[in-house]
Amino acid sequence: MTDRPIDYAGVFRALPGMVAVLTPDLVFVDANEEFLRMSGRDRERTIGRSLYDTFPVSPNDPQQNGVRTLAASLRRVLETGERDTMAPQRYDVESAERSGEWEEHYWSPVNAPVFGPDGTVELLVLRAEEITELIRARGGPVRGRTRVLEAELYARARELQQVNEQLRAAHAREREVALALQEAMLPAPGPIGPHRSAVRYRPAIGALNVCGDWYDLVTLDGDGYGGVTGAAADRIGVAVGDVVGHGLAAAGVMGQLRSALSAASRVADGPAQALDVLDLYARSVEGAENSTAVETWIDFGRGVITYSSAGHPPPVLVHTDGTVEFLDRATDPPLGAYLAHGTRPQAEAAFTPGGTLVLYTDGLIERRHEDIDAGLDRLAEAVRRNHTSPPETLADALLLDMLPVGGATDDTALIVLGL
Repeated sequence: MTDRPIDYAGVFRALPGMVAVLTPDLVFVDANEEFLRMSGRDRERTIGRSLYDTFPVSPNDPQQNGVRTLAASLRRVLETGERDTMAPQRYDVESAERSGEWEEHYWSPVNAPVFGPDGTVELLVLRAEEITELIRARGGPVRGRTRVLEAELYARARELQQVNEQLRAAHAREREVALALQEAMLPAPGPIGPHRSAVRYRPAIGALNVCGDWYDLVTLDGDGYGGVTGAAADRIGVAVGDVVGHGLAAAGVMGQLRSALSAASRVADGPAQALDVLDLYARSVEGAENSTAVETWIDFGRGVITYSSAGHPPPVLVHTDGTVEFLDRATDPPLGAYLAHGTRPQAEAAFTPGGTLVLYTDGLIERRHEDIDAGLDRLAEAVRRNHTSPPETLADALLLDMLPVGGATDDTALIVLGL
């Protein structure tokens, strides 16, 4: 092995096969020598130019849609962050020897994303294989049957692409329904008095953008816990919960439990009693067994957080000096775990103005083949490192530090509240 740095630009240009790199605006930023040679383009007419400028539609066949289909595939990669393999495409290339004369060509493209440091798609990689000889007939009668089979293969591939387009359209409609459901059940929280907060919601990879995790922020006015009444009260209830499973079924259960806990919080004497009520309700909801939840009440007048947990990961209280405290002194089994109804535990933690409270679901900290304590340690370090940031900035930093670049395999909900 040599210690000399690898010339990755040189490696890219020498790659076998046609490879090019485009920006999200579909502008070429690089292409290897094979791509330029096989497409009949030179570097000056390619780099810095858009896909449509570099590959115009053949004037001999204005109905040709190869470039438009390629652009649609690249945009899908940009939107989904997933690789897209296309059916064979026809795109005629202008002859390098005879200007104005176009030659029939066929390509098999595969498009892939390149992610930036923030997890978004920063570049698009286009790899194409020239398959014209596979499609086009050559030779005598022995190749005649081959030509028939090749044409049949191309026709079937085109049909498959049309079916895929129909499936994508159906999935897009289903996703619109899922997004509307999510917005109805998890609306963006409004201002909670003078207190700054941020919420984030990330479904598991492959989910329809809905999941069984939920969050809730409510103002606790009127007579109740702490002996503070009416307009003098400055208390907030903050909760997160997690239903077993993913997708629409889990989201339906989530909506019922979230609404029940939100209502119970407004009339209960404290977080433990609110979870007691939720536990009774969960017994009548199919699919709610083993759901977890944590309820916190923040009393700004007293500088006290009162909390209770039903099998949920502990909230994080970050003090002004960066000290991290896990609120784990009032944890009980998940909802529906008790054979008989009982009273859940409740504990308090003091805070000073300027601190931060973080509630989350297990998708933020759990990883396969890793002890949960490792995830909690990672969260503590991420919070400590960013504890001076405002809630919106801290929430984004935690997702960036904690979630895998390609997305998590479990749902994640996150609330950050400035104290």
